[in-house]
Amino acid sequence: MPDPILLPTLPWRDCQFDPINPTDVSMMEGRRSEEQAAGTPFWKAQYTTNWMTPAFYGLFDAFVMKSSSRGAPFLGYDLFRPRPIAHNNGKPLSGTKAEGGAFNGGAVLQSITNSRTIVVSGLPAGFKLSSGDYVELRKSVLIRSLHRIVENATANASGVITLSIMFGLDTQHFTTSATVHLEKPSCVMSIDPGSVAAPKSWAGREASFSATEMFFS
Repeated sequence: MPDPILLPTLPWRDCQFDPINPTDVSMMEGRRSEEQAAGTPFWKAQYTTNWMTPAFYGLFDAFVMKSSSRGAPFLGYDLFRPRPIAHNNGKPLSGTKAEGGAFNGGAVLQSITNSRTIVVSGLPAGFKLSSGDYVELRKSVLIRSLHRIVENATANASGVITLSIMFGLDTQHFTTSATVHLEKPSCVMSIDPGSVAAPKSWAGREASFSATEMFFS
């Protein structure tokens, strides 16, 4: 499988980025309900652009072809939260790690307490992560696990932070050898067949598509 490609730089307007938790619900007699989670949670996305110039259309059309089933998957992320909200000034993450060295959004997975709690090191002192921020754990170029942070947390003076995440990390595939990424945290996605809409007319020049996370091993 080819390495995933990046989303093109386009005048994006809308982005929906949502976790899907496969669940079966049964309503039974006697006012009883039974709910069962089944399968692995995954991410779905919907991307829509603003009015595009012919040059932007060229970038979009090329991206769609390159990321088709005959091409490569792409790295999908939440365009409206590309980095922790407390540090999102419109520029890539930067600074100095508490233990020294330049910080660019990469960190170390120090330990896995359980599937929903991880300890991360290699951050600047006092680095803040908020509910709704994303964290990516990366085993390889194609094997990534994207999570939402569900509790506010702040790194201590040594640049260590404990994060509560959902949905849970698949600890059968991810260990502390995975790296941590907070700048444009992404998952590997594929465009949903038949979802691309890109009318070329004087009245409407907006493009859109939906995508689903893909798992590789």
